[in-house]
Amino acid sequence: MIALMDINGQYRELKTEIDAAVARVLEHGQFTLGREVAAFEEEFAAYSHSPHAIGVNSGTSALHLALLAAGIGPGDEVITTPFTFFAPVAAIGYVGAAAVFVDIDSRTFNMDVSQIESRITDRTKAILPVHLFGRCAEMDPLLELGKRRGIPVIEDAACAIGSEIEMESGAGFERIGKPHGLIACFSFHPRKVITTGEGGMVMTARAEWADRLRLLRDRLRDRRDGDGNGGTARRRG
Repeated sequence: MIALMDINGQYRELKTEIDAAVARVLEHGQFTLGREVAAFEEEFAAYSHSPHAIGVNSGTSALHLALLAAGIGPGDEVITTPFTFFAPVAAIGYVGAAAVFVDIDSRTFNMDVSQIESRITDRTKAILPVHLFGRCAEMDPLLELGKRRGIPVIEDAACAIGSEIEMESGAGFERIGKPHGLIACFSFHPRKVITTGEGGMVMTARAEWADRLRLLRDRLRDRRDGDGNGGTARRRG
């Protein structure tokens, strides 16, 4: 049998670095968030060309917090794709909203942008595309539609770390996670391109949204100065 992934092999290859990082955490005792998470947020934000990165415990939590930050709740609808892992639909259900499915384009396996507008109602509060198998959704027409209809776009980029998309607007190739919409969400599950064992990241270009996401992550506690238990300092936009 060929294993889907070789976690032990990856560990052996990076053993010195991983062991040193674990030792640092044990030494400084910041087990909740802390300086290691803050450093990872900074590095991942720079890699993804995003001003703000907020680390969380999973990709599903990243999507959950993104929807909460956008004020989506019971009675609302979120347009997404049925051809993906169940996390996006689960996150939509966690906030009490309903998922409205748009079929995929058979060429790309991503949501067929041409079908989205027909599914928009007065209850539509977000469009949630999934960049699947490293292939990016058609962001230019999607963003134009969202802007024209006043609907935020929240990207599920869990399977697209490092992917780039050629923007029709003339901006050239841009890395997924910039983000192009309001928020982009990532996962670091072992099946993903980069793994921390578990973990996720929420990316946004807006400082006010970053502050909102950190408050939601920290159960509405403002830990901009640290709290002795590893509170991550808030980045300034």
